Amino acid sequence: MSFIQVLDQGYVRLVDKMGSDLTVVNAARVSYAKQSKELTDRDIRLIRFLAREGHTSPFRHAVLQFEIYAPLMVARQWWKYVVGSAHMEGTGDSLDAWNESSRRYITEEPVFYVPRKDEWRSKPDNSKQGSGQPIEWEKGEAFTASLMEYIEQGLEKYQAALDAGICAEQARLFLPAYGLYVRWYWTASLQAVCHFLSQRLEHDAQKEIQLYAKAILQLSEAQFPNAIAQFIKKEEVK
Repeated sequence: MSFIQVLDQGYVRLVDKMGSDLTVVNAARVSYAKQSKELTDRDIRLIRFLAREGHTSPFRHAVLQFEIYAPLMVARQWWKYVVGSAHMEGTGDSLDAWNESSRRYITEEPVFYVPRKDEWRSKPDNSKQGSGQPIEWEKGEAFTASLMEYIEQGLEKYQAALDAGICAEQARLFLPAYGLYVRWYWTASLQAVCHFLSQRLEHDAQKEIQLYAKAILQLSEAQFPNAIAQFIKKEEVK
């Protein structure tokens, strides 16, 4: 599996990957000029040790590349992990790459995330949590209809601006922003992916980005089953 549908129209696709669990092992064993040809129980114990003790540099020698299609509100939360990658890994240079489609250049049909009537959530009791329990479906139905109406108004103004000869990079100002789907490539070290997962799989993360994190986890653990299991386990205990 290399493709997982998320939300109503979003998705995560595994584009490419470099390395395997053995890559992590051999990156660590090179300190003693040793190399494993096949993954053994001893190697798995080494991965467990590296994750437990915080020896993270071997995890940076494996890389994953994803194509992601998500609402802008998810994309901008996600972007923080690219900005913070260099600080997290202590390398002075980010091991993350991000390339996003731009409405300066393309005018493909805008797509928006619209929560269903049973997907609207209430204010949280704790300010550290983004949302609370689902609201009554009657209220949700009204807000879904209101949001769709708002989007239609924005689309009409956007198209009118384009038809009047306004450039795409300015016409896009009329598009409602946070629910607008955007597409990007995210290339990251295995450590950076695990760091993202350890935080966005938490129960208090925004639900929408949790769903994307679960898709990233599912695609990643198929490629790095031992490394993902040990690293995520270590981060969650922490």
